[in-house]
Amino acid sequence: MRGISSKVTRGLPTAARIQCVDNTGAKVVQLISVLNMGGTARRYPAGGVGDLIVVTVKKGTPETRRQIFHAVIVRQRRPFRRSDGTWVQFEDNACVIVNERGEVRGSDIKGPVSREAAERWPRIAATAKQIV
Repeated sequence: MRGISSKVTRGLPTAARIQCVDNTGAKVVQLISVLNMGGTARRYPAGGVGDLIVVTVKKGTPETRRQIFHAVIVRQRRPFRRSDGTWVQFEDNACVIVNERGEVRGSDIKGPVSREAAERWPRIAATAKQIV
């Protein structure tokens, strides 16, 4: 995991439902916690693009449902600012299930992946078809 090159607004609070856009069998996941986040007292953890999170599968195949996985957020609807001054916003919230080292569990990622997530996680960048 590398540093992130922009100021990403954390747009996904705890208990947010997120689309899973890989082919692991999970369709909709729920955010449990954000890893490696230095928090503030009495503030709920929230995740943004490129963050490593812990999720539970709410909709998917019977083998993956009610399981807990690590995931990386690759898209978010909340606008965030890049270092060149542009603002980026996606149509949906999406994540990809990974292992603890950041290697993608599936073999395919549907839809675009943000440049911040691709820079931070090289295995996601290698699997993604389109980086925005």
